[in-house]
Amino acid sequence: MIRVLLAEDQAMLRSALASLLKLEDDLEVVAAVGDGTSAWNELQKLQPDILVTDIEMPGLSGLELAQRIARHELPIKVVIVTTFARAGYLRRALEAGVSGYLLKDRPAAALADAVRRVRQGLRVVDPELAAEAWGEADPLTDRERQALRLAGEGLSGGEIAARLGLSEGTVRNYLSSAISKTGVRNRVEAEQVADERGWL
Repeated sequence: MIRVLLAEDQAMLRSALASLLKLEDDLEVVAAVGDGTSAWNELQKLQPDILVTDIEMPGLSGLELAQRIARHELPIKVVIVTTFARAGYLRRALEAGVSGYLLKDRPAAALADAVRRVRQGLRVVDPELAAEAWGEADPLTDRERQALRLAGEGLSGGEIAARLGLSEGTVRNYLSSAISKTGVRNRVEAEQVADERGWL
């Protein structure tokens, strides 16, 4: 049996995915949780073979879970199932060690098949995104990304500096660099462009 832990914050979708996976003779859903923090706790306790997770969730994102799994060297493979058809997200997922990346509009059988293939050590990527992913590189540094995210939440330069433990001047430099790299006029537009391209 392939033991699967499911992390999805939308209750109806979580229930539907769990039911679909349970129909497969060789798959066992050991837990289905609604946020990243619960997923991390259950991963450590249950040690499943596969984590099937969304990207955007309360607590920890699917990418953060994948990074933690890699950092702690847990023998758990990660399959992302998301609505975000963005090459930037896919690239960051692959860099985080994710083995599978599927869009939620794929047939249910595609998820079960992806879980099996990932368990065998293969990588499964939604074909629509695969070609696009390598065409456009993410130009932002981690610090630029953090500053832009906080700017997108409406924080001032001083508040961003306090949150990141940096000086206001350094934050201004990061935001200025991000604005330049996204080719827009201000930090609001920079955050929007970066979000649309999956860089955040």
